Amino acid sequence: MRTEWKICLPCYKMGYALFAVVILSFVRGVSSACEVGIALEGPMALLAVVFCGDTYVQEITAGRWEIQRLYPIRNRVCSVGRRMLLQETFLLLLALSSFWLFLLVQRPRDMEEVPRLFVAYGLTVWVTVIFWGILSHTLSCLFRSQWVGMALCLLLWICTNSSSGDRLFGKWNLFSYTFHGLGKATGAGNGGSFDWLCGKLLCLILSGLMMAGMSRLLKKR
Repeated sequence: MRTEWKICLPCYKMGYALFAVVILSFVRGVSSACEVGIALEGPMALLAVVFCGDTYVQEITAGRWEIQRLYPIRNRVCSVGRRMLLQETFLLLLALSSFWLFLLVQRPRDMEEVPRLFVAYGLTVWVTVIFWGILSHTLSCLFRSQWVGMALCLLLWICTNSSSGDRLFGKWNLFSYTFHGLGKATGAGNGGSFDWLCGKLLCLILSGLMMAGMSRLLKKR
């Protein structure tokens, strides 16, 4: 596990992720606590894309793929799984810490809603990090290029994290929390809505399908 940590979580990765969320907490203004999770969901998805895009492709670019192919496919899948677990655990802890950093820096109103909003945000960002991380890894492996994989993820991110994506997909949007989340509903004064769970459920299903096809994908790579 220590070896996998050194490979997938070098200091520069953790450094730019920490720098990004600190800067975001200062430049992204929020007026109420219900906007914090909405402000963080999109950026955390992008961080997951960048973090996980080279999870396996780095073996190809570094010329280690011939050694990797000597291992049984089960060992290769477990190695990728450990790397994904380490990266996404780091991102999840960073995302949860960022919520409180926003509150500390921005000092928004409606602080009495924070416990409920934090639970909803925690569930949301956990699913978001898993989905976008696995998607970036899958597309990068499929095209044997982390840049192509990240570019396709960015295109999907732009399409779904927009008002057009919201109109097209509604509560099944990949960023359902941003447009239909508990925080937004609370801010509107209607007592909260759980429509955003549909989009997060879709993300989990797609993540499961990609994980199920990982062994077949690695065999071809």
